[in-house]
Amino acid sequence: MTEIVFIGANNPETGRMLAALRAAGDTRRFLGFVDNDPAKKGTMFCGLPVFGGFDVISDWPRDRRFVNLITRDAETRYATSRAVTELGFLHDNFVHPAVDVSGARIGIGVYIQDGVILQAETEIGDNSCINAGSVISHETRIGATNFIAPGVTVAGIVTTGEGVLIGAGATVLPRRTLGSWSVVGAGAVVTKDVPERAIVAGVPARIMRLKPSSEVPNHR
Repeated sequence: MTEIVFIGANNPETGRMLAALRAAGDTRRFLGFVDNDPAKKGTMFCGLPVFGGFDVISDWPRDRRFVNLITRDAETRYATSRAVTELGFLHDNFVHPAVDVSGARIGIGVYIQDGVILQAETEIGDNSCINAGSVISHETRIGATNFIAPGVTVAGIVTTGEGVLIGAGATVLPRRTLGSWSVVGAGAVVTKDVPERAIVAGVPARIMRLKPSSEVPNHR
């Protein structure tokens, strides 16, 4: 039986997703959480123990798999997933059973909440998270380590690079490209391609600034 450990004991929605997966017949064994906040070590969250931070996992069996629940930003999600990968562990998916994934291609380490719509021929890259109520329209390619907040609409044939964050309620119009490690602000409407590392906001979205290259993983 596959054993699963969660990264990040923060979102109580995890408990509802666990209940839904179990009711749908998911046979994986969900063990508990790792979280680097020392105050959480030894506590319970969503009915499961918080074991401690990454320092406690080095001696664990390497056949345990991890699900990253961190949604703070793409850089943190990237760093935490990479930390367990470098210790020799694999990742697993955490997808609400009500989400129809037929006709979509899903990577590894993907976290998809309730109410998400994935249309035909969409791709979701490894280690990406799509929050509740978002719509990923046909033939869209979501890159690795993306974070898509609640209520986002990504229209058809959109392509996103690695590490893209799209804020709550934002809309990306068809055939746009979002460059790696770019950020779309909450409620923005993207009508043009977004360059790498650009932070855009507004209706229509405009570039506010560029992230320094030192702040993104691939440029360190």
